[in-house]
Amino acid sequence: MNDQQVNDQLDIIIVGAGMVGLTLATLLVESEFAESLRVTVVDSGNEPRFNIAADVDLRVSAISPGSAEILDRAGVWQEIRSIRACPFVAMRVWDADGSVDGPETLRFDAADFALPELGNIVENSLIQDRLLHRLAGHGQRVQFGAKIQSVRSAGDRFLVSVANAAPVRPELLIAADGSNSFVRSAAGIPLHAWRYAQSAFVTHVRPEQRHGDTAWQRFLRSGPVALLPLADGRVSVVWSTSDELARQAVAASNEELGRMLAEVSDFVLGKLSPCGPRGSFVLQAQYAAKYALPGLVLVGDAAHSVHPLAGQGANLGLADAALLADMIGDALARGEYPGDLPCLRRYERARKGANQLMLRFIDSISGLFASESATVSRL
Repeated sequence: MNDQQVNDQLDIIIVGAGMVGLTLATLLVESEFAESLRVTVVDSGNEPRFNIAADVDLRVSAISPGSAEILDRAGVWQEIRSIRACPFVAMRVWDADGSVDGPETLRFDAADFALPELGNIVENSLIQDRLLHRLAGHGQRVQFGAKIQSVRSAGDRFLVSVANAAPVRPELLIAADGSNSFVRSAAGIPLHAWRYAQSAFVTHVRPEQRHGDTAWQRFLRSGPVALLPLADGRVSVVWSTSDELARQAVAASNEELGRMLAEVSDFVLGKLSPCGPRGSFVLQAQYAAKYALPGLVLVGDAAHSVHPLAGQGANLGLADAALLADMIGDALARGEYPGDLPCLRRYERARKGANQLMLRFIDSISGLFASESATVSRL
């Protein structure tokens, strides 16, 4: 138990102002227990900027219906939808040994699940922008450019030092600072990680044929290529491939790149014309040995990160945020301290198993499709 009095506001510090950290902060300040909490969000980077007049950002996420419900709870989803999001109503997944029209192609249609859509492709910066706006409406200021200097154990809580500020000892320190989490490392939580022999190449292209509000994914031996629909008729490309091919794609001319991407996607949308920025990043998966210590908890990529082939990274992190917000509310309703380990262990038990199951499922799928055996990949 912390040494704060019961009638005091409990200090919660969230390190990281990505989608997960901001969603968690917004859920807390929107909750019925908001008056019992003093929530501070700090981030070492610059404030994200979204401009509707600018081109669609490279960093987009496939937001599932469940994640949309979480963002709706935070009061931002309807705004996000109205500003710029692309719903997709179908998915097609096929293997390099088959064709998109073949019998082995996996077909998912929203109508089959009695859903209006299977998900939405949304820019990360738009989600962050609307969450920041919502927090500002509650008088909640996020501290950008605030680098954490140190995190060290202080009894049953952690002492946090932020640049140009006195050390503080919050009731709960939440690490939402990504896969290279400083907080996780400083707290001494072990990490299990492995690198794939792949990099992800990302860009936007204009297809010859309409994308039909469909997400397309073809599995090659070197990794999958996904074409994700954008609201302006283009598609966002995420191509997981060898490091060498990713480097070639970054350096290629528009004509060469268009030909490469059309070939690896089996011309499912005809010719592809690159018309946006490009980028690439190495692929790895990892998970923390623990999600919680007394006074400290991990969420999002600080706790786990997965291969992007299923587009589940953001959705897993948002599920973390929603459950942790609920756990904090439940603890306060019972008169408990949410920074105590028994409370945090309830969150850890619920999310760690689900996240690791998804991680290992995605890892297994990646290995199956990479198999040299056509029979195995079809299976």
